[in-house]
Amino acid sequence: MMYHNPVLLAESVAGLNIKESGIYVDVTFGGGGHSNEILKYLGAEGKLIAFDQDTEALENSIDDERFTLINENFRYLKQFLKFYGIRKVDGILADFGVSSHQFDKAERGFSTRFEADLDMRMNKKSELSAFEVVNTYEQDNLRKVLFQYGELRNADAMAKTIVEERAIEPIKTTLRLKEVLRRFLPQRKEHKIIAQVYQAIRIEVNQELIAIEELLQQSVDLLEVGGRLSLISYHSLEDRLAKNFIRAGKFEGEAEKDFYGNVDVPFKKVGKLIVPSKEEIAKNNRARSAKLRIAERI
Repeated sequence: MMYHNPVLLAESVAGLNIKESGIYVDVTFGGGGHSNEILKYLGAEGKLIAFDQDTEALENSIDDERFTLINENFRYLKQFLKFYGIRKVDGILADFGVSSHQFDKAERGFSTRFEADLDMRMNKKSELSAFEVVNTYEQDNLRKVLFQYGELRNADAMAKTIVEERAIEPIKTTLRLKEVLRRFLPQRKEHKIIAQVYQAIRIEVNQELIAIEELLQQSVDLLEVGGRLSLISYHSLEDRLAKNFIRAGKFEGEAEKDFYGNVDVPFKKVGKLIVPSKEEIAKNNRARSAKLRIAERI
């Protein structure tokens, strides 16, 4: 199955500082680009565990005895590693957001480019879809989703409009949702605003930010001292979680201090924020908003 080129491939894998005999986790397997690159640096004793909740990603599994692919959400990382007898790892790589493959399959409902049923589930077995969010959430909950996850100033009015329109008939497709919100989409900003609406609904459907928080919290116990986190994010909400957790060991507020005033955090930042080169963006437009942060367990 065709997946696009992985973003910041060399930089994110280099950030893991791979040891030949180490155990590594790629929590967002997708097309397997990052996993294939990691395997190049592992010796015969090394291990790579990959996670992906999308069943379509299983078609890209790698035939290598050092490799295991788990068809689950990475929020269950610790639980499944324990099942495989793994309590500590040397590195965790995450490429957050939606894969290009998911965006490009019209029927998945992720993209603003296509007419499709309101779906947006990364895990197709999940009960909550975009249809349920749009058609069953109370107005205040809908407003919160649009405001918090889409950072939309008109969230209140948008939620009210959706609730009024769905009372007449259910909003079933991506095109119908766009029509319902037409008055909030000025011509020059139409694509940007509808993308923010889709982002908000998609994050809610897949509980994306909650999953990232749970992953980062589990990484504290899972990573060996000197082990690395390599985290690629695509919008400010994801990046803020990664940045704050690396800086302070939590998602809001300042780092804890001990009795003597020393900062007590689980990670130290490695290098500066990395963004794609102009050349990479020219080859892969999806890379334009990517940010890579690397941290080491201390």
